[in-house]
Amino acid sequence: MAALSAWFWNERFWLPHNVTWADLADPAPGVEYPKAGHLFTALPLALGIFAVRIVFERFIASACARSLHIQQGFGRRAQPNAVLEKVFTSITKNPDSRHLDGLSKQLDWEVRKVQRWFRHRRNQDKPSTHTKFCESMWRFTFYLYIFTYGFRFLWQSPWLWDTRQCWYGYPYQVMTPGLYHYYVTELAFYWSLMFSQFTDIKRKDFLIMFIHHLATVGLISFSYVNNMARVGSLVLCVHDASDFLLEAAKLANYAKYQRFCDFLFIVFSVVFFITRLVIYPIWILNSTMFESWSIVGPFPSWWLFNFLLLVLQVLHIIWSYLIARIALKAMLRGKVCNDVRSDIESSSEDEPDTPTDGLQTSPHSPKGENGTNGHCAAAKARAQNHSSW
Repeated sequence: MAALSAWFWNERFWLPHNVTWADLADPAPGVEYPKAGHLFTALPLALGIFAVRIVFERFIASACARSLHIQQGFGRRAQPNAVLEKVFTSITKNPDSRHLDGLSKQLDWEVRKVQRWFRHRRNQDKPSTHTKFCESMWRFTFYLYIFTYGFRFLWQSPWLWDTRQCWYGYPYQVMTPGLYHYYVTELAFYWSLMFSQFTDIKRKDFLIMFIHHLATVGLISFSYVNNMARVGSLVLCVHDASDFLLEAAKLANYAKYQRFCDFLFIVFSVVFFITRLVIYPIWILNSTMFESWSIVGPFPSWWLFNFLLLVLQVLHIIWSYLIARIALKAMLRGKVCNDVRSDIESSSEDEPDTPTDGLQTSPHSPKGENGTNGHCAAAKARAQNHSSW
């Protein structure tokens, strides 16, 4: 273990030339540098955030949903059947005609009755609009809070106005309480998302999102340990700027305020394009790649850090293309289409028994044209939106 630890914490990888861990271990009185041990604070904080989320969704978000007439959608449940349940969990959730015929003969049921059982069983695993509203309201509240906190903190920080301040004196840069709380809260939130994935209703992208949250936790931790937290705080703020707008658009969509949803989606798209395609490369990548090169010089973890930020920029371009395509369709159709991530088994021909989720309202509905059960469409791109931050 000692050899493995020494290999992992190799100073020549993590730190610039002529800097050792011993140089950072004993700062002057009143001065604190980042240490890997600080990150353990995020684990109990993540459990606290998870507990707050449960209380928030159950009492506050649920009450808001009811006030907007978004009721719990309890669809018809499938009658208990051990044979069909085993097929559903182990073989297929949507059997073809061959499977249906075989099950029909085995159970002495009509084929349509077997089909109906599988439809009801799929609907049991499908999150209701009420559930998705509560989840989105929690994320909207947290994203708005953390963006407001981060922006207020950075407004008073010199590196917001001069990004070269991210590198002057590096790595001997003091970890201030404000920066520490910002970083640890963000880290704890993504730990809490990893916890909640195992208690939330399972979605098709469970594994993708788990890997995404794991990568986010890893990269936030990485930038903290090698004291790139100043520029890391800029990356966090840039990514947080559009997230709460998307969640607000989802809330409007679930409440069937379609025009307001479309307006918020447009605002989200504009903010996303400006922050990810303009501010991020011109302001942040320029600092991490060129200003740091001239002030600090490259070293192994510097190369890795910049490589990951460049990969993130490639993802920004891909997501921007997806969002632009959705926005174009929205303008042509006059409304925002469904989010495929949220619709676990949503099929217009398959799922008519669910009374509240996936319900299409009349074009003359007083709150809008379409009560789509998705996340106001852009959530498809948002499924990995916070990748690495």
